[in-house]
Amino acid sequence: MTNRLAGETSPYLLQHADNPVDWYPWGEEALARARAEDKPILLSIGYATCHWCHVMERESFEDPETAALMNELYVNVKVDREERPDLDAIYMEALVAMTGSGGWPMTLFLTPEGKPFTGGTYFPREAGRGLPAFRDVLRGVADSWRSKRETIAEHSAKLLEHLRASAEAKPSDDPLEEVLPGVYEALVLGGFDHEWGGWGRAPKFPPASTLEYLLRRGDRDMTGRTLDKMALGGMYDLVGGGFHRYAVDRRWLVPHFEKMLYDNALLASAYLHGYAVHGEERYRRVVEETIGYMLRELALPEGGFASGQDADTNGVEGLTYTWRRGEAGIPDELLHHFEHDRFVLRGELDPALREELLALRAQRPQPLRDDKAIASWNGLALAALAECGRALGREDWIAAATRLGEFLLGPLSTPDGRLHRLWRNGVAKGTGYLSDYADVANGLYELHVATGDLRWLREALRLAKLAVRLHADDEHGGFFDTPADGEALVVRKKSLDDNPAPSGNAMLAYVLLRLARIYGDDELEARAVSALRLLRTPMARMPSSFSWGLVALDLHLAPRRELAIIGRPEAPVARAALSRWDPRAVVAFGPADDVPLLRGKTFFNGRPAVYVCERFACRSPIVDPAGFA
Repeated sequence: MTNRLAGETSPYLLQHADNPVDWYPWGEEALARARAEDKPILLSIGYATCHWCHVMERESFEDPETAALMNELYVNVKVDREERPDLDAIYMEALVAMTGSGGWPMTLFLTPEGKPFTGGTYFPREAGRGLPAFRDVLRGVADSWRSKRETIAEHSAKLLEHLRASAEAKPSDDPLEEVLPGVYEALVLGGFDHEWGGWGRAPKFPPASTLEYLLRRGDRDMTGRTLDKMALGGMYDLVGGGFHRYAVDRRWLVPHFEKMLYDNALLASAYLHGYAVHGEERYRRVVEETIGYMLRELALPEGGFASGQDADTNGVEGLTYTWRRGEAGIPDELLHHFEHDRFVLRGELDPALREELLALRAQRPQPLRDDKAIASWNGLALAALAECGRALGREDWIAAATRLGEFLLGPLSTPDGRLHRLWRNGVAKGTGYLSDYADVANGLYELHVATGDLRWLREALRLAKLAVRLHADDEHGGFFDTPADGEALVVRKKSLDDNPAPSGNAMLAYVLLRLARIYGDDELEARAVSALRLLRTPMARMPSSFSWGLVALDLHLAPRRELAIIGRPEAPVARAALSRWDPRAVVAFGPADDVPLLRGKTFFNGRPAVYVCERFACRSPIVDPAGFA
């Protein structure tokens, strides 16, 4: 017997299609039933690779008695947070406001109008570890719904007021220039772990955006410590390359074993820039192994990339990735205890042994791969593939990036040129959100720089302008997560923080600034600054949570440097011009008179040439690579 989720395409929703719970996908059918029967909605939000989501499913959603109780008392709605980041953002903010923390699985109780009034995250089958039993929660909330309706209405109204106030935050009038001088000290004092790198104690998440900001500012201490320690092994997969989602300890040793596309794309870029700043070959090796992992395990035949891999294999966390003593000749000093008689690897792994272990691991049962392609995460992967391929001379990576660009503008696009949110098994669906447009536009810009193909630059501009038209807030500045013609929810939210990936506001500001300098477009720059003014106060107060906003602000405040390159990227003078990492420069390849930075610029005596400009005032063209020595 299956429920209503059987017709969905999301792997996460399909995991629950055989539950005895009468699940609905989010939509008017569920809301209408809740109104008609005057029942509260039980909203469960998770994702396919989430360990504790699987635990709660096994304990409660697969249990006939618990399911019967849910079906009697509630209209039950299941949401894939990756498919619907708009719903996830709204209800996560509500949960944090109610309880002080959040996470997945998210378990919320809503009025039939979709207004939240109580909730939590994981609830166990039996009470323990300070958590009530899920069945007791179900009965208690239902009793409150029957007997305390006025209290619930008051509480949900206050929560909704909080959500609306957050979405309608006013931009700061304080000078943007005053933010950056205090950021470094704030990051040092704001929980930086001087022994193991990163911020906070445990659990520890890889701080890709914070590293990007610090590397742009030339920091060596915090970036070197963090890049070194994260790559020791454990959270970093020494055998297969790539990073698990986070470590449960402060030493980056014991991972939470799921692997996500966005983490690996962002960290490949961060280690590339760490290689540029520090010159450490081990950082280059991490880039090569991480991109290698993405291409081996996540690449789809159609050109896109899958979302991630599960933490569990056959219901056991980390089963694929852990080892036993004496197995395959692994030296004991590389083995670090995980649980029971299983170990994770840390230390210097001999290349021959690495290949042997990878082949051995490939014969084991593998974790589920969430094979839906998400536009924004594929945009991050596109930027990583294109820039890493160009910087490290990997034409195969640039070819993969080109296939990905075609995928994003083909199967993941609508006939009228908008973006879908996701694609799976030949079916594209869902509206594109702000982060989809911002990340894809950024990736297309990097693909232009890697290939010299003007098509990608023009598409980046088109999507960035489309994002402004669909998402801009003309009253308060910045950009809403959802398009103006999207589904009306209880609030239209703006996401601003950059954890775990850059927010749509920060990334679009960054993209708009780059394109504004290439196209000489003051309106694009003004739109970017409107987002930075929304971010100004939280960036100064909590820089580690708004670090991609700091990246965009750093670009906005930096002296302008524009490179107009007439010729192909493989031309020696072009390679010389781009040989040094200069994150504050913008680059366009021509010739092309429809791109203002390139207008009127030609080959010099038939030779490829680089024009170095500042606010479109350009020096004499450089044709000799030695000019960039």
